[in-house]
Amino acid sequence: MTTNTTPQTQTPTDTAKTAPAPAALLYAIVGGSLLTIVSAFLAWTWTADFPGDLTFYGSPADLQYVTLAGAALTLVHALAALGVKGFSWLTPAGSRKPIWFLALGNMAATWFTVISITVVLGGVVNLEPGAYVALVGSLVPALAAYKLPDDSRKVTPAKSKLPNWAEILIITGVFALGLFVITFGIDTDDKEPQLFVAYLITVGLAALALNKSGLLARFSVLTANNRQVTLLGTAAAAIAFPFIQQSGDTYTLIAVNILIFATVALGLNIVVGLAGLLDLGYVAFLGVGAYAAALVSGSTASAFGIHLPFWAAVIVGAIVSLVFGVVIGAPTLRLRGDYLAIVTLGFGEIFRIAMGNLDGTSGPDVTNGPNGIPNIPHLEIFGWNFGESHIVAGIELGAYANYYFLMLLVMALVVVVFARAGNSRIGRAWVAIREDETAAEAMGINGFKVKLIAFALGATLAGLAGTVQAHVNTTVVPENYVFAGPVPPNSAFLLAAVILGGMGTIRGPILGAALLFLIPAKLAFLQDYQLLAFGIALILLMRFRPEGLIANKRAQLEFHDDTADQAPQDLATAKAGA
Repeated sequence: MTTNTTPQTQTPTDTAKTAPAPAALLYAIVGGSLLTIVSAFLAWTWTADFPGDLTFYGSPADLQYVTLAGAALTLVHALAALGVKGFSWLTPAGSRKPIWFLALGNMAATWFTVISITVVLGGVVNLEPGAYVALVGSLVPALAAYKLPDDSRKVTPAKSKLPNWAEILIITGVFALGLFVITFGIDTDDKEPQLFVAYLITVGLAALALNKSGLLARFSVLTANNRQVTLLGTAAAAIAFPFIQQSGDTYTLIAVNILIFATVALGLNIVVGLAGLLDLGYVAFLGVGAYAAALVSGSTASAFGIHLPFWAAVIVGAIVSLVFGVVIGAPTLRLRGDYLAIVTLGFGEIFRIAMGNLDGTSGPDVTNGPNGIPNIPHLEIFGWNFGESHIVAGIELGAYANYYFLMLLVMALVVVVFARAGNSRIGRAWVAIREDETAAEAMGINGFKVKLIAFALGATLAGLAGTVQAHVNTTVVPENYVFAGPVPPNSAFLLAAVILGGMGTIRGPILGAALLFLIPAKLAFLQDYQLLAFGIALILLMRFRPEGLIANKRAQLEFHDDTADQAPQDLATAKAGA
């Protein structure tokens, strides 16, 4: 009697067996990281002339704290790779890539600091022993991590088995840590550009390492299981920012401008990210809202001489921007691609030139020409004057903190509008138009109508942000609304914020706007080379991550799914495909 046996089909697993990392390399990484940590408590230079004062023993300066943090992160990931109990959860997707990126970031930040000391002070003679220890300590882990074998494995995020209180505690801790890291970056002194560059290198590569380790995927599972707690934590972290500022309103103003920039970028994301319309003059709608609010908010230079309450000024700015969006969009949205981009670019320039000519000489006296509309009074809502400091919970909040909280409300409104619109029937129509307008119209979608709605909604949101911007700056001038310039927001930077962050997402443009505003603000000494660096960054982004820093699943599949061209693995699949 014979028994017929059929071959068993092997199913692929999520994890792959990989060779363990050589212990000697991991011990070298641990030793180098410990040496780098020790160097942070030593003096790196003998003179206080270098920004940050790195002359103390036992008391690290901010630059040394950046090196200390990078070395500590590298150390704990190396311990996880060694199998030390209590650290294995750090690297669910493998340890080689996280260790490599962390060690590389720590070495780059440390070496940049030491080289800056020699350049600023004039030679290596100005270095103390701590600097040499830091150089060696940061170099060893980077070299050892480069030689580690790849142990990457695909891990499907499973549902968290932690109790609810533990998940909430982890989310709270992560938000508190995130608030500290963001505040540290914003609060860096403009006179210490070396500190911000080192911070940027460390945080950027650390974020990449956490993504490669699988920790971000695990955290996304926790936030998905606790959406309400996540929203409350986000709101609490945002609200807490002005309360932890100890240097007045200087950095709160930066945060306000970031929120304005991010709000306008979200509006542009509707036009570019969802509907796929290339708009190169979008900043003009921000200007329309700002000028409309300035003319009706009681400015002494206003040609109308009226003073509406803020809620009325907001409505006026939004409606005027909506009207301009429809008027400009109606005759131009029948164009596609580069032709539409050229027309919108022309509209942006026409708006700026027109605002400069309405001075009573070249045209009617409406906008005061190149001098703009100054002396826009501060807002006053329910007796709360936004131009004055206030005591809240025993803490004095400056004037810009009032506008910060107002912009948080505006941002929340724009996020809700974007999310609702993107998930609605009209939002799906936008995506269909973006992917293939001809096919979408063949399926019954009115392409012109759908695109006009996107254009009008995006213009309205930009005008809404412009009304607040006019009161924050207390003046409106045409030079604020150019296509490209050293100070964002302008059309080029707005478009770059959407592309850099990730088109079609909510978090992407917010992150892109924050980076593109904060980096030029902190690195003012590179202003002459800003556009060069900007172009290089976009080229690198398009090469290595064309979907943006925070991309949706559709974009990731479009750019990184390499299985579409593979042949079927079995005969049944081949016949079905045939």
